[in-house]
Amino acid sequence: MGTGESGTSRVAVTAEAGDFLRRLTAAHGPLMFHQSGGCCDGSSPMCYPVGMFRTGPGDVRLGELRIDGLEPIEVFMSAFQFEYWKYTHLTIDVVDGRGSGFSVEAPEGKRFLIRSRLLDDAELAEFGLLPQG
Repeated sequence: MGTGESGTSRVAVTAEAGDFLRRLTAAHGPLMFHQSGGCCDGSSPMCYPVGMFRTGPGDVRLGELRIDGLEPIEVFMSAFQFEYWKYTHLTIDVVDGRGSGFSVEAPEGKRFLIRSRLLDDAELAEFGLLPQG
């Protein structure tokens, strides 16, 4: 679901977020993201050390962030929320502000957020989302 046949990805990361993720990885080890559909900070991408958050059959792997100098960072979303977001491309960005107490960036005075855009026709076709007719 996360990467099309030709390598088209549903997720990306801004340069600023990539730099910040390098710092966080140096402090916490390999990281992953999960975008849940829950309450509170559930609308924000949550960043965890790998192994600290378990994904399962109720989650969709959207893809991975490729950042120079780091192992790929996997990005997941709850399957329920994916049904609403499957037509979008998501870019993880970082801004100043207070994040969630559960996400690794919380003590840093920064928070991750999602910037989204609709998939274009080529991307929709790649993911099998164009209407059949």
